[in-house]
Amino acid sequence: MQNQQQLQTLMQAGQISGSLSFNGNLSKEDEEMSKSALSTFKAKEEEIEKKKLEVKEKVQAQLGRIEEETRRLAIIREELEALGDPMKKEVSTVRKRIDIVNKELKPLGQTCQKKEREYKEALEAFNEKHKEKVQLITRLMELVGESEKMRMKKLEELSKSVETIR
Repeated sequence: MQNQQQLQTLMQAGQISGSLSFNGNLSKEDEEMSKSALSTFKAKEEEIEKKKLEVKEKVQAQLGRIEEETRRLAIIREELEALGDPMKKEVSTVRKRIDIVNKELKPLGQTCQKKEREYKEALEAFNEKHKEKVQLITRLMELVGESEKMRMKKLEELSKSVETIR
């Protein structure tokens, strides 16, 4: 059945020349040509099949290499992940500790600023009182000096008065 289909295909393509005899049988020449065409067709089919197998083998070989490379890459990725893990944990721990310290620093910084303001205010008040004290001491010295002058003057006057009485 398949051979007849192939023959019909070849006849339609114009590869088999000649005509059918009166009773529908092929002539000897046509028969030889059809056998030749059939053998050529079979040879081409075998060649195609052979090339198909070669390509299939090449594809299988490539797939085998790809699978091997995939396995090797997976192993390398696992090694890289294992390498990064200890550092990742340590980095995470340090970052968490930094966050905790930052939270502790914020109120301490605010307290420090408040104390600095209080210190500056207290220092300013101290300096003003010290300045006032210095001014008062200066005034006291002036008063004492004037008082002494006046007493000395009075003493001299009294002393002159006493001398004039004698």
